Amino acid sequence: MSATAGQAQSERGLAERLGLKSGQVVQEIGWDEDVDDELRESIENLTGNELLDDDSDDVVDVVLLWWRDDDGDLFDALTSAMRSLAEGGQIWLLTPKAGREGHVEPSDIGEDATTAGLSQTSSVSAASDWSGTRLVTPKGRR
Repeated sequence: MSATAGQAQSERGLAERLGLKSGQVVQEIGWDEDVDDELRESIENLTGNELLDDDSDDVVDVVLLWWRDDDGDLFDALTSAMRSLAEGGQIWLLTPKAGREGHVEPSDIGEDATTAGLSQTSSVSAASDWSGTRLVTPKGRR
């Protein structure tokens, strides 16, 4: 495998780790200079679409929510993010890993997600400094 092909495979792998697929529309909320650009590029390469910014009014398949402990009220952010989601859509909540500045405790994520009417379905190492938590509307509420 060539270096370029290997790099493309590993970049695609980041987005595939999140279960994303070609053609999906992804909105990004909470961008700041600390986000993982490799993950962002991987998502755009796999989906074939540019990430929509948080001002977009489009209906999306996935919301990518970068969140740090000092960003404010997570419940409010999740509730707002749900407005853009298509039926059956998902939110990937990306938070700094444990030991890194801005880390969010998993118990806080679970509590705010449940209060917002979301279920946590999986957690992954989304990037070198970021953990990902997949949140969806429970099947009974869709």
